[in-house]
Amino acid sequence: MKNQPNRRRDTRISFPPTVIHIKIHSGTIEMATSRVLAIVTIFSMIPGGIPSDVKGSRGLETQHLAQKSSYPQRRLKRSWIWTQLFVPEEDPSLGVIGQIKSDSDRGDLSIKYILTGEGAGDVFEIDEFSGEIRKLKKLDREEKAFYVLQAQAINRKTNEPEEPQSEFIIKVQDINDNVPQFQNETYVSSIPEMSPPGTTVAQVTATDADDPMFGNNAKLIYSILQGEPYFSVEPKTGIVVTSWPDLDRETRDEYLVVIQVKDMLGLSGGYSSSTTLTVILTDVNDNGPTFQRHLYTFTVSENAAVGSTVGRIMADDGDIGINARMTYTLEDDLEESATFIIQTDPVTQEGQLLLAKPLDYESKRRYIMAAEAVNDHVDTRFLPLEEFRDKTTIKIVVRDVDEPPAFVSPVYEWKVPENAAVGTVVGSVGAADTDTHNSPIRYSIDKRSDATKWFRIDPNNGTIAIVKALDREAASWHNFTVEAKEETPNHLSSAVAVFIKVLDINDNVPRLARDYQPYICEGTQAGELIQLLSAVDLDNPEEGHHFYFSMVPEKHINPNFTIRDNQDNTASIVARRSTFTLKDRAHYFLPVVVADSGTPTLSSTSTLTISVCRCQPAGHCPTAGVESLPLSLDPSMQTVLGILVCLVTITDMS
Repeated sequence: MKNQPNRRRDTRISFPPTVIHIKIHSGTIEMATSRVLAIVTIFSMIPGGIPSDVKGSRGLETQHLAQKSSYPQRRLKRSWIWTQLFVPEEDPSLGVIGQIKSDSDRGDLSIKYILTGEGAGDVFEIDEFSGEIRKLKKLDREEKAFYVLQAQAINRKTNEPEEPQSEFIIKVQDINDNVPQFQNETYVSSIPEMSPPGTTVAQVTATDADDPMFGNNAKLIYSILQGEPYFSVEPKTGIVVTSWPDLDRETRDEYLVVIQVKDMLGLSGGYSSSTTLTVILTDVNDNGPTFQRHLYTFTVSENAAVGSTVGRIMADDGDIGINARMTYTLEDDLEESATFIIQTDPVTQEGQLLLAKPLDYESKRRYIMAAEAVNDHVDTRFLPLEEFRDKTTIKIVVRDVDEPPAFVSPVYEWKVPENAAVGTVVGSVGAADTDTHNSPIRYSIDKRSDATKWFRIDPNNGTIAIVKALDREAASWHNFTVEAKEETPNHLSSAVAVFIKVLDINDNVPRLARDYQPYICEGTQAGELIQLLSAVDLDNPEEGHHFYFSMVPEKHINPNFTIRDNQDNTASIVARRSTFTLKDRAHYFLPVVVADSGTPTLSSTSTLTISVCRCQPAGHCPTAGVESLPLSLDPSMQTVLGILVCLVTITDMS
């Protein structure tokens, strides 16, 4: 502690009874109060002088009060007197830190001093005889910065206060005993590559538990330990900025910056700590696609399937993500671009070359085309537009393959009349070896497809002839497979389907559609319909069937019935007279002629038996001509037969 100058300075300040009176001597303050609480902190014994905060506040307050006092200066009889009441923190030494004393204390031990308030008894204690205040333990300002206590002076004899109770503060002086700490152990930040110098990367923040109002203990300064010359930090704010132009992600995409913070404004003797800031450069589109090869050569077999992959090309792009996406195209208006197409693989960003049309080595053996890669997203802030594209050349060589013979037609279909003679040539198939050596071909019919062996094929020229007589009504189509095989060691072969349609000729006579059993009721009138007839024909003329119905020509006109052709492939049997009875005649025979319209015209004659019936009122014949049959039965049998007929009639009517 620096000593005060030897020159004594007395300053007397007079206050009204409610104002503090302070007398300052060398190292001593005398204070008289009247019913007020005195709050005084002595700094004259503190090394380094008075702290700026207290000096600026407490001193100014005292000056202000003194200047405004208009009362005459006078000294009271009694006042408090004490010395040092300011304690450095973390000081391990214990003992007297100051003294309070009443000016009425004559040293005769008649005054008893009492200390109460914060820390009284466990942190501080007072000598009740001398008024000395002792510190009982080491103090920590960061735990508690000051203690508010009250002092009393009691007359031991009268037990009356010698002085009014006074309140004072023991302030703990800060020392630099705390290391500044960063709020985060590590920091991570990202900025776009190619950011200009001065771009803010992040802000790191540290705190110091020391007193920011006392000296420089908590005054912090930031600096870069690692990361220069790419980055710098603002010393007071901790803002990290770029200091290097054109940081390129493709060269280096991550930087580790070590930042240090020091207290005491960075002066020696202070504390420091550090943290790390990981700076990640994000991608911008500052690279265009570039082909590493000027020529790509691929080989493909001539029998490659349409849609198969011929090859892949790749343009490099140093960027990533959306900035590396590109589209491949082939030059337009070329035969090559019609034979092949190119697609962009969304995963690998390769150009996938696909076959769009069948190849033929014998027709074209080589294709040359130009391919271009263009970025999908461009940014002209970094590159001119033309640098976001690149071109290369693709050469495709077609490889010859020993192919099976190819038929002239993919399918063969012929027509032949069913009356064609055995040995008639129906048609001819043809196949050829498309390879350059043009091997001879042998033809055969697949036995599994022509089990009935209706046809044969010439193995040399492929002509197909009839072996068996054809019948359209038995089989109207003949389908089989013809195989063509090369006479080479590989015996490559191919097959084709042959369809032969058998054409109809008029070789079947028309006939009545069914076995008709017509009947005529007794009492039928002339002109009534007896039976409707129709016909069938196994033939199948292209223009369709047309049947003609007629009666067998006779010398005399049939007096009983006539046939009326309805011109719709049906005919009607009509009665020509009335009064048909069973007594007169039970049966009539009627020949019917049916003719077709084919060439030559074919016909058939069928004789119908028309029975006379005793019909029901509705025209139904219950006996179907039974009554017309001649019966030689006795009366009892006739009775039984009549009962049976009645039963049948009743059952049928129900």
